[in-house]
This record gives sequence, C-alpha cells and structure tokens, in this order.
Amino acid sequence: MRQLKREVKIGNVTIGGNNPIAVQTMLNVPVEDIEGNVAQAKRCEAAGCQILRVTCPSAADAKCIEAVKNAVNIPIVADIHFDYKAALACADVGVDKIRINPGNIGDDDRVKAVVQACQQKNIPIRIGVNGGSLEKPLLEKYGHPTAEAMLESAKGHIKLLNDCGFDDICLSMKASSVPLTVEAYRLAARELPYPLHLGVTETGTAYGGVIKSAVGIGTLLMEGIGDTVRVSLTADPVEEARAGVEILRAAGLKKGGIRFVSCPTCGRTEIDLIGLAHEVEERLRGVERDITVAVMGCVVNGPGEAREADYGVAGGRGCGLLFKKGEIVRKVPEGELCSALMELIESGEGL
Repeated sequence: MRQLKREVKIGNVTIGGNNPIAVQTMLNVPVEDIEGNVAQAKRCEAAGCQILRVTCPSAADAKCIEAVKNAVNIPIVADIHFDYKAALACADVGVDKIRINPGNIGDDDRVKAVVQACQQKNIPIRIGVNGGSLEKPLLEKYGHPTAEAMLESAKGHIKLLNDCGFDDICLSMKASSVPLTVEAYRLAARELPYPLHLGVTETGTAYGGVIKSAVGIGTLLMEGIGDTVRVSLTADPVEEARAGVEILRAAGLKKGGIRFVSCPTCGRTEIDLIGLAHEVEERLRGVERDITVAVMGCVVNGPGEAREADYGVAGGRGCGLLFKKGEIVRKVPEGELCSALMELIESGEGL
C-alpha cells in the first residue's frame, strides 16, 4: 500500500499523492559548458528522466539552468549549496524546483529571501539530508550518522522554512549505507507529510551502484515509500535514468515499455544466448510498446517462458523457435534470430 504524501507541483510534473513515481537524474558536465549540459540533458530526457537536476554554484551559473530548461520538456531542479544568491538567480530564470538546505545558507534574512522568491513563483524546495554531511552538533549528540540524527536534521531545516511561512517542501534522506538509508526514509515516512525523493548516495560505479540502489530504493518502494527516485552512479547520468526506469518497472510501478526476459544460460544452451540477449535488448532500447519479450536458451524453460511472452525465442542446436502469444511462428537459423525477432515485433504481428 502506497504511503500517500502531500502533492507538490514541479513544473509540469506533480509528485506525491497517487501520482506516478518520477525518475530523476543529475547532469555531470561542468556548468561552464552550457552546450554540453544541453546535449546531455536531451539524452537524459530521451532515456526516461522526468525531473532533471543541474548544479548552480553561483548566481552567474543560472544561465546554464536557463539554457537547459529551454532545451527540454521536463522540470529542472537547481542544486544549490551555501550561496543563496544562486538560488535567487535560478528563481529569476524560471527554475522549477530548488534543492537547498536552508541551514547552510547563512542568517535568517537569506533564508527569507529565498523563501520569498520561491513563494512568488510557486517554486518548491527540496531539503536534502545526507548522512555524510550532518551538522556537527548532531554528530556530537549521536556519535555518528544515524537515522534518528538524519531525521532531526530534516526537522531542523523544515522548521527554518516553516518559520518563514513556507511549506511547499520535498525531502530526501540519503546515505551511502543502504541499511542507514532505508531506516532514515522509514522514519521520515512515518513522521513527516512531505513527498520523499528516494536514493542511496555515493554508490560507486555502474555495476555495484545499480545493485546498491536497487536494494535500497526497491526495499522502500515495495513498502509503499517514495515519490521520486534517483540512482546515483559514478557514470553517465543517462545510465542513472535507465536504471531508475527499470527499478520502477521491476517493482511493478511503471507501466508501458518492454519487459525483457532472458535465461541465465547453462551447459544445455547451444546458441550464443549471451550475445543474442544483449543484441535484442539493445535494439529494443527506447521502444515504448507495452509488451514482454523473452530470449531463452534451451528446451527446458525456453518454450514455457517464450510461450508466456508476447514475443519470444527458444534456442535449439544452432537455431531457435520464434513464438508469438504462445504459438510457434517458425524455426530460424541462429544467425538470423535477432533480425527475425525484431521484424516480428516491429510488424506487430500476432497482437
């Protein structure tokens, strides 16, 4: 059962409530390279990103935020640390959300200035609590980063905004430890009404990072927690977006697109199944049809899985059987399996 939180409108995307869980990523091109940021933003959007974060270290860098916003059709979040003037500049160029921790930008007048700018232009604020950068008093109180310390940090930042009459808030509770991340989000979901942006931070490169993210984000999603997700990788943000989409799809929370099934192979396999599976998956990338495609290696599970899919291949000795909706279409030589399967899918035959 989904834990419903307040609705927050971010540009043309609404999160919280019963709205679909949105996939987010963050550009990693140097902010001075506006053309590079725009190009990467377009690739992220094409890969399934629905909310895009862009760093803005200074007020002068708001021109990058503006250029990216004008180039894509998804909401843009300005990532602000320390410099409140950068937040004000981003509000001026029409950013859709600001990620900032109000306790890190100076005195109350600066917090009020940011709040007023956001109120005037209906810009929500995401408070981003990170286990690796908790306030010194909290570390002294708890001894080390804990879920309770992270929750207390979140409440402190929320109070600063609430005291200024601002409550259009989103929240994240990230740590590099999966168990700590999960426990922090559970506490926040239990005690706070704000939509939660899920993620495990600093997960590493693509292989290990996707695994950590899938465990952490997936656990929370299956408990009904979360309104947006980001898979944080030391990698191209396009890969983050793709991974986020697949985590939602695996959790049964994203409709449409290809559900791809392939077996792990064994000594019975008599075709190059690994190569075939990679080739089919790559050629299906970006296809938005709501179908299941199975690429199976042998006669044990192959016919059954292929039969349950909309389209499928079951390997034999140097050949394979093409299936559609449980029916055998024809026998195809191994070298032609991928092209024959794609032709069948593209024709829509059998559906």
